[in-house]
Amino acid sequence: MINALCLQNFKPFGEQALELRPLTLLSGLNSTGKSSVLQALLLLRQSYQQGLLPDKGLALNGDLVRIGTARDALFEGAKEDSIGFEIAWKDDSQGIWRFNYNQQADVLELGSPLKNVDIYKLSLFGDNFHYLEAERTGPRAYFEISDVQVRQHRQLGTRGEYTAHFLSIYRDENIANAALSHPEANSRNLRNQVEAWMGTVSPGTRLEIQSSPALDLVSLEYSYGISNSYRATNVGFGITYTLPIVVAVLASKPGTLIMIENPEAHLHPKGQAKMGELLALAASCGIQVVVETHSDHILNGIRLAVHGGKLEPEDVQLHYFQREERNRELVTEVISPRIDRNGRIDQWPDGFFDEWENSLQVLLRPRSV
Repeated sequence: MINALCLQNFKPFGEQALELRPLTLLSGLNSTGKSSVLQALLLLRQSYQQGLLPDKGLALNGDLVRIGTARDALFEGAKEDSIGFEIAWKDDSQGIWRFNYNQQADVLELGSPLKNVDIYKLSLFGDNFHYLEAERTGPRAYFEISDVQVRQHRQLGTRGEYTAHFLSIYRDENIANAALSHPEANSRNLRNQVEAWMGTVSPGTRLEIQSSPALDLVSLEYSYGISNSYRATNVGFGITYTLPIVVAVLASKPGTLIMIENPEAHLHPKGQAKMGELLALAASCGIQVVVETHSDHILNGIRLAVHGGKLEPEDVQLHYFQREERNRELVTEVISPRIDRNGRIDQWPDGFFDEWENSLQVLLRPRSV
């Protein structure tokens, strides 16, 4: 499990240290640096997968993330042409990477290789990992098949594009964490658990999966009670967007790292709160979750889980990103509120999930003529 991340001269950060816990929530206004935190971790994984680590450089573009050029990755106000990433793990392992900017070739070259190469066996670099980006695969009549990603590596794809294929293969396996078991599910197998948790978003959801290996396609349909099955294209974006998150959480074993962007996308507020609860339960089971969100309902689902004793408050880390002007320059500042055992938050900086209260204050005032 990652305990801390330090970024140096990377995108909007000159130097920024961040504490990570079993459940870390990143929030803030648009373009303040939240995604850059996820990208730092993804760049290291991507570079390892492409063979540039442990001894060459940084792969800025690939399946996980596309930064562009080396100049795009370098902090605009950098005093030296290098980028640094430092990660501290719970077992006291530490990784320090320094990448020097080669301006002529426009690449980032590794300064000195890691001494502890065993770090590349940890979840960030292995198969006990899931990353689901904000722009996930929407409703389709048929979904892709990938034996390499699904059968060999148990991956869902960064857009969740292999979720239906994953379910077609592993639906009868029992989920690893009993604490994630939904009380209304018929059994602990993955399919029943997924249906039960999806039912908190859309009550009565049932999955119908048909694989066509000869065509490298799999179909996914939904039914409700005794109704006929409906294609994913006739059900709505919220169900299809949520399904990969639910599957990733339920199919993960302790020690897995899950990174999710905007889990609230296309979800009703009640569904968002339930998603926050599911992520909190995952964190209580030894799964590390890092989530970027704009949803106060996701946050409240986590707070309710803490209040209900489902997750310890010290296992939650909140980071709020904001921009402020210093010496005529805009800089990113990170504020880290804390949650107590009652689910209460100790500080509410300007812009930290306060828009509902701001709007309500205006609505409570008499309208001027």
